[in-house]
Amino acid sequence: MHRFLFMVFAALYGCVANGASGQPAPALMEEIFQFEAQSGDIVDAYRGAFQVPENRADPNSRLLTLHYIRFPAREGASGSPTVYLAGGPGGSGTWFAGSWRFPLFMAFREFGDVIALDQRGTGKSADAPTCTSSRTINYNAAISDADFVEAHQQALRECLAFWREENIDPSGYSTLESVADLDALRKHLGAEKLNLWGISYGSHLSLAALKESDEHIDRVVIASVEGLDQTIKLPSRTDAYFGRLSDALNASAQADGKRVDVEQLIRRVHAKLDRAPITLQLENETTVPTEVIFQKREMQRLASAMIADPNRFARQLIEIYLALDRGDAALLNSYAQEGLDLGAPISFEIMPVMMDIASGVSASRAEQIKSESEDALLGPWLNDTLYLLDAAPGFDLGDDFRSTPQSDRPVLVLSGTLDGRTYIKSHQEAVLGLRNTQSVTIHNGGHNLFMVSPEVTSIIMDFMRGEDVSGREVTIDAPSLD
Repeated sequence: MHRFLFMVFAALYGCVANGASGQPAPALMEEIFQFEAQSGDIVDAYRGAFQVPENRADPNSRLLTLHYIRFPAREGASGSPTVYLAGGPGGSGTWFAGSWRFPLFMAFREFGDVIALDQRGTGKSADAPTCTSSRTINYNAAISDADFVEAHQQALRECLAFWREENIDPSGYSTLESVADLDALRKHLGAEKLNLWGISYGSHLSLAALKESDEHIDRVVIASVEGLDQTIKLPSRTDAYFGRLSDALNASAQADGKRVDVEQLIRRVHAKLDRAPITLQLENETTVPTEVIFQKREMQRLASAMIADPNRFARQLIEIYLALDRGDAALLNSYAQEGLDLGAPISFEIMPVMMDIASGVSASRAEQIKSESEDALLGPWLNDTLYLLDAAPGFDLGDDFRSTPQSDRPVLVLSGTLDGRTYIKSHQEAVLGLRNTQSVTIHNGGHNLFMVSPEVTSIIMDFMRGEDVSGREVTIDAPSLD
């Protein structure tokens, strides 16, 4: 919890927000306070907010209040403000500022102010209620994939109507609106340009900003890149990830005697679940065990949620598969009890679901994904968006939005070889139109690359100082089943 030692409104906090232009920032009406990170570190910071239309195409649109925390630049710094763009979509920038990434927020102060932004619909900027639909999935019996999809589509249709009844415009939740929000933030800060620092969906937003207004961008640092036509992932590349994960596990010195062919293991377990789904015993709120039928689809969905990082849940996922291969469901039962909301009404948060639907997928890529899904390890379940698109027509931003951005701005791309959510080949394709890109590979790195090694932070700082870091490599510990 933050400790607020003093809270006063001031009209002139922000005078260093644009040292590069030599012009003082306007009155920001920020609130000064002492920010406490999860580590216990305390620094002076400023809370601020600005207003934007929910839907700029609607002259009668309601206004959103977007919140941020500003960490002032170190003495002598005169560069553009750096804005952190969280992933998800749906992550809170202000939350991540206090997380394990806090030291990197502090390091960026070498170059100018650092802004932890809660994008529209996230963190302190979230003002749309969660929609809990009337639709549920009856996990006491087997359910077909078609019925599962139909229930979620019906739930989304309900939620779209619910939000409109609440005077909330679902059309306002798109990456292009968030790009316009960034420009509004830039003007609010009185800055000529912004540095962008994003990960996953935050990279998606950064690429869109480069495409729409690169004249107002200074430098960009992006990790685990999600291209503008990569919201829905290619199943074949997820399968290839499992091959790399298998190689890494088997190459580890600690894996002696525990060699495993991950792809064949997963296929064996899925085949067993196809023939005979498992009955799990989950405790409900009254602690009375409830029988749940756990099908292959649910295992694929669980795997989709656990594969991002090799040294965290992905390793635990393989342990679940190994236990199921032996006929032991106890570990799965434990994870299902803690991590799956089986049987609850289907619900949606507006920002994550509508951002992904708006970014959408090109027709050719959608056909490729559907074709690959037929034999893919995780089927179509890595992303929910593909089967929700038909329930929300009219929100897609179109193929022009998804075309590759073109820019000369300096961009640092950080890629992990064991990233289970986005993949190096996809990273390379996403930035093909960027003519001043520097790429760095983190061997054995997963989806969350910031803070995995001091070397990664050093590379980012060198790039921000104007050094050429292209081609540098970092190696971190490989995953192990020990």
